[in-house]
Amino acid sequence: MRIRATVAAVSGALALSALAVPAAQADDSAVSRADVAKVRQAAHAGSVRAAGKPYALNVSFSDFKIAKAVKAGTTNHVATTVTYTLTHGADVDITARDFVTDPIIYRGSYTRPDNMLYGNKPAKCTATNATTATCKGTIDVYPGDHELRNTDAGTWRAAAEATAFNGQDPAGETFDITKVGYKGQSGLGSTLMQRFSKLTVDASPEPVKKGKPITVTGKLSRANWDRGTYNGYVEQPVNLQFRKNGSTTYTTVRTVKTNATGNLKTTVTAAQDGYFRFTFAGTTTTPAATATGDFVDVR
Repeated sequence: MRIRATVAAVSGALALSALAVPAAQADDSAVSRADVAKVRQAAHAGSVRAAGKPYALNVSFSDFKIAKAVKAGTTNHVATTVTYTLTHGADVDITARDFVTDPIIYRGSYTRPDNMLYGNKPAKCTATNATTATCKGTIDVYPGDHELRNTDAGTWRAAAEATAFNGQDPAGETFDITKVGYKGQSGLGSTLMQRFSKLTVDASPEPVKKGKPITVTGKLSRANWDRGTYNGYVEQPVNLQFRKNGSTTYTTVRTVKTNATGNLKTTVTAAQDGYFRFTFAGTTTTPAATATGDFVDVR
């Protein structure tokens, strides 16, 4: 089971015990997430208490591509694909069973992140020549496991890392971390982590006489990662739109703001048969949403 990937500085080093350590690992990998976390901790350690550090692995990362936004609700697992180019020295064997590379997204600074997320399994790389490979991995998010808090909504930065254990067994008594290579590279890109949104609409009465008022109500809500529920998104502009029967085009009638509970209410005059809907443009923390049109029969 994954847990929230918050990290903090302890004795000048990253305390990575809180990092997610899923049991699932690449089928051909000889190391675990905990092994990689141990090396990462030592690589970023700022204290002489660390029992040595890995050497700087001769790799670099480029052409990092990730979705512009990751939309997470309250329970469902969300995965987004990431691709990047890995360039390495001739002395680095990326086909070794104990070589691991991962894409990462993080909040705050890379060395002292407020939160950090990556994939259930390491990225898989395909060599394009002797020193370059294209890699493909995922960022896996489990909001139901408290990996996210409401304050995490917004911009996340992207990074990638690679670890070469070179035959060193992290569980062995003779493990020598100075013989392990590690490289982490931040600032490769960014994505928005957004609280999934929902929007409803109801137009009544149905049917209605021409010239009479139609009351249109609805609600804009979004995922509350702190509580695992959906709550109203307050004081947000939402467009009321109308599409006459037989047409495929919606036209904005007016803009309505959500109230203190996320609810919407407005009144229009019945003119012709058609569909009413609400549409929300979205914000950096919350994706756009559009309600399914509600038909009104005008007589």
